[in-house]
Amino acid sequence: MLWKEKGEREQERSSSLDWKQRERAERIASLPPVYHQALTASDVTILSTPVSDLVQKVQSGTWDPVEVLRSYGKKTLKAQEATNCLTEIMIGDAEKWAKNVNKTAPLAGVPVSLKDTLAVQGYDTCFGYSSLAGKPATKESALVRLLRDAGAVPFVKTAVPITLLSFESHSSVFGAARNPHVRTHTPGGSTGGEAALLAFGGSRIGIGTDVAGSVRVPAHFSGIYTIKASTGRCPRTGGGTSIPGQEGVPPVYSPMARTLEDLEYFWKVLVSMEPWEYDHSCHPIPWRDINLQGKKLTWGVMLDDGVVPPSPACERALRMVVDLLGKNGHRVIQFNPPSPYEALQIGSQLLASDGAEIVMRPFQFLEPNDPGLHKVIKLLRLPSIIRTLYTWYYRYIRRDPITAGLISGMYRKTTAEHYGLVAQREGYRARFFEAWQEARIDFLLTVPNATPALPLGGMKNTIASIGYSFLFNILDYSAGVLPVTKVSSAIDDLSPKIRSQLPKLNRIARDAYRNYDAKAMDGLPVGVQIIGRRLEEEKVMEGMKIVQSLLLESDQEYKLINL
Repeated sequence: MLWKEKGEREQERSSSLDWKQRERAERIASLPPVYHQALTASDVTILSTPVSDLVQKVQSGTWDPVEVLRSYGKKTLKAQEATNCLTEIMIGDAEKWAKNVNKTAPLAGVPVSLKDTLAVQGYDTCFGYSSLAGKPATKESALVRLLRDAGAVPFVKTAVPITLLSFESHSSVFGAARNPHVRTHTPGGSTGGEAALLAFGGSRIGIGTDVAGSVRVPAHFSGIYTIKASTGRCPRTGGGTSIPGQEGVPPVYSPMARTLEDLEYFWKVLVSMEPWEYDHSCHPIPWRDINLQGKKLTWGVMLDDGVVPPSPACERALRMVVDLLGKNGHRVIQFNPPSPYEALQIGSQLLASDGAEIVMRPFQFLEPNDPGLHKVIKLLRLPSIIRTLYTWYYRYIRRDPITAGLISGMYRKTTAEHYGLVAQREGYRARFFEAWQEARIDFLLTVPNATPALPLGGMKNTIASIGYSFLFNILDYSAGVLPVTKVSSAIDDLSPKIRSQLPKLNRIARDAYRNYDAKAMDGLPVGVQIIGRRLEEEKVMEGMKIVQSLLLESDQEYKLINL
């Protein structure tokens, strides 16, 4: 019978997708018994030690790299149980690698976790596509080679969404990653597994990628630290991507860390290793020491991207930082950039200018897509006349020009149209640069996302709510995120005034607010975003340190998850 044949096909498909999860479980089960034991006081000491101090202890012979790996490995397996944050378990081989690390190197014996897109010889790089599973890498990514030469020990790879185009991290191959603070919510995406692991304490430093917010939004959702690099600062050759050849909004690899201290050390080590000797795309720019401590700076603030107003929790976090800066002698002004909505229109069309053909190629028959991206694919495949009517409906019937403008651009572009979008991008960058120059600001402050972490499955409603992070990929600016507070159900609920305004918002904003529930989000981290201009990673680091120090001095320092 047809229904029986369909059921058998679906069961066969499910079985073929589950085998990677079984492989993961088998690798965990086969590890030496020490990895399955409870954490000891010695383990907690190792896990609590900043990376710079850990390196010194390994270099001096006080700690053995295998001992360090086992402490990290034990905590990481607990993180996996709690959050489903891992893809490839490399700990068995990492024991061999740890025995042979260069103990004089700047990351001597430090376990480092990697986003699933990074290629490690002998392990899959499938980033959620079942068709790419079972095809282990034969050559390592440039960044992995650099990390090995620096003395680091890669030990796990972390969860991502299929397609890498979501602020959740779910695939049929590995399942859904969960937020370590509130398990009903996502840790973010596309570098969500990495953020969950770092927040939980199973790793102190890791690597992610960012094309629309994919390290910054997980940092915001999970309560960790990162700086999105500008293009040319971190090696990317040899890494996997869901849209190879897409350069309209180039993806960038970027470091992530559990603490700001570790992030700074990690960044300095990466640049000190001369990444331009590992990857042709890297600029030969050494780390430039900048000291802004004690200086009174000018901070621009972008309170609203003109598409989705920041939620009460996110606005409160931003105003906390603005108030602290103002009270400590810094000049804080409202920054009025060229329309961020215009940038969103340009960037979204550049990412999907091929009609999403390439990102869909690896899908197998009936393989589920991210629910948010699935809606975009449906738009891209609409006949022109239907898309025109849909646009007309939103523009003239719903009086929603913002949603209408995004819908109207969702179609496959010709080469000439793609070139035209690149020209528009460059024009927008020039106007943004001029606005920055005219305002004479040192940094720009804004929220990383309109809301805290989404409930699992929430991207179905919020695929277009990406403006606060995506803007700085389009500009190719350096942008950091640090956690500053947590959602409080007592003070972050929607006021009656806000609730009364929701029906008047555009469709994108209304959909985003469908996921906002201060009670369900209680305890989730909330971050702020600090932006510098292109290739100003060192300066952004200093800006983050200023904010961090003010939070500490005012007894408002963000509290990490206890080890």
